[in-house]
Amino acid sequence: MVLRASGIASCTLEDLAEICSTNSIWTVDLAYLLQKFCVEFSYYTITFGANPNYSIEEFYKEQLPEDLVRVDLLFRKAHESGIIIQCRSVSIHEISCLLLSGNYIAIALVDQDKLSKSWLEEVLVSGLHSSNSCYTGHYVVICGYDAVRDEFEIRDPASSKIHERISSKCLENARKSFGTDEDLLLINLENMRNQNGY
Repeated sequence: MVLRASGIASCTLEDLAEICSTNSIWTVDLAYLLQKFCVEFSYYTITFGANPNYSIEEFYKEQLPEDLVRVDLLFRKAHESGIIIQCRSVSIHEISCLLLSGNYIAIALVDQDKLSKSWLEEVLVSGLHSSNSCYTGHYVVICGYDAVRDEFEIRDPASSKIHERISSKCLENARKSFGTDEDLLLINLENMRNQNGY
């Protein structure tokens, strides 16, 4: 979706897989892909490099030892590759304002389990469902914000829904879960429209 939004329609998933050369995709891998396709973005994270503390999470256990070296190398080479990584948290208010401008969409690393069970917080009384589920890293594209309802419109590749809305509370919970490092890629659509003459 992000590549299509930036005018790149001819790239297939197979092409992207070949460029990445790994099945263990980290946000820094996505940043290098965006850079390769000349997409203007800002990269935010609260952890510079791979966090070895994630080895306790089932999601990371198998790949983390191998990924630590590869991911840390990508982080170290990022600046010389033209990728600026800002080590800070981005508030939900900042995200909503940027989306409301119409000039940005975002790719966020979320805990898929917390995201997919978001309806539970609306239906069940707090404390009636287990919050001890395992972390599962997952990326969603955040493409809109409804200020009246305080909901974000997302595109979730794991969902069969074309348009999906989630509360800001749910997004914040899934985005700030242990394992995500609050990773966020903000895609600048305004510059792409100007370059493409839109």
